[in-house]
Amino acid sequence: MTLFKFTLFLCLLALTSCHVPRFFIRNFANITDHKIFPYTEVATGDDIVEFPSRPDVETANAPLSLKAGKTDLTTWLSEETSTTAFLVLKHDTIVYERYFRGYGPADISTIFSVSKSVTSLLAGIAVDERKIEDINDPVTKYIPELREADPGFKKLTIRHLLNMRSGLNFKESYGSPFSHMAKLYYGTNQLRQLSKLKFAHEPGTHHAYQSGTTALLGIVIERATGVELGEYLEAKVWKPMGMEFPATWSLDDKRHRSSKAYSGLNTTARDLAKIGKLYADGGKWRGKQIVSANWVRQSTTPNMANDGYQFQWYSVTNTYDDDEGDTKYFPDSLAAATAGQALDFEKIYAQPSQKHPGKWYLESTDGAFYAQGILNQFVYVNPKEDLVIIRQGEKWDNGYLWLFEMLGGKWER
Repeated sequence: MTLFKFTLFLCLLALTSCHVPRFFIRNFANITDHKIFPYTEVATGDDIVEFPSRPDVETANAPLSLKAGKTDLTTWLSEETSTTAFLVLKHDTIVYERYFRGYGPADISTIFSVSKSVTSLLAGIAVDERKIEDINDPVTKYIPELREADPGFKKLTIRHLLNMRSGLNFKESYGSPFSHMAKLYYGTNQLRQLSKLKFAHEPGTHHAYQSGTTALLGIVIERATGVELGEYLEAKVWKPMGMEFPATWSLDDKRHRSSKAYSGLNTTARDLAKIGKLYADGGKWRGKQIVSANWVRQSTTPNMANDGYQFQWYSVTNTYDDDEGDTKYFPDSLAAATAGQALDFEKIYAQPSQKHPGKWYLESTDGAFYAQGILNQFVYVNPKEDLVIIRQGEKWDNGYLWLFEMLGGKWER
């Protein structure tokens, strides 16, 4: 295709689908996307709270057992990963904090789907305040426009949205300019895009991770509270918790000003650590209940029917293995449950195997949970160890949960 034909092709696309040129111009999402979208400002208050910092130099410099050999944490993060910020909070004290690739403590970056977990926090506050009367309410109670869309919307509840059980036919794909995700992310009227969706399953019957589902949740919160997500975050979280730096929340466009609930929060590692600490302490911050303990408990209790996902948070679960490192199977649920009672875990769940019908296996958890966004933005929380770890970065780097679990027991100051 000649350059002229390609340009003509893009122009024709622009006439029929305004998000497509933006897809090609901006290409794949990255942590600087807070610069390309309009946004709501999230201001700090008069009383800023800073965590004390006592770097644990000995632990940070201790060799890590990695596949590539043994090296210290800072060297590995700097030389082998795309990390921009890495922070470890232990017992209300920052014991490790490093920045890379030109970033510093005050530099915000887009946290993508970690925003989903913060949206869930705002949903919990709206429930506490009775602005959302009941999470079993139909979505159409708050977004009446959807009554004229697919009939499935009338059966869709807020609980379905929280647990990614909407049943919507929404493909979580970033590779095509014609995908649902591209239309949502680069489009300029997300409610219009969402109202065109059909249902692949009856709401509540099927778990599937979808950004469109959280986008609807964000609109519900905005309709229930009467303000943009960023404004609600500022009033109920940012100022009451003494966040250290201003943040922003990206919008679909300047006209509609609908917040990107699924990906649009832009903030720093230090302030993310406060969100993690809030959840580690059951929704309480320095003596004040920001969100109810019951909401945090529900959010961080593994929903095994959803692969451990609950209220837009992930629980850390591990499969019980045999002596050879393979999954250990049991002939029935009773045998699995009996074996589980003898194991030293905070919680253990007997699960039916899809790979081996009729067999059962065990999933365990010590209570750790996390929020995760694309390119591996992380808020990892282990309440049992009073530990919060934040990772922000430019690429996936093959995962980080293994590192968080490895580091978990090393910060004992």
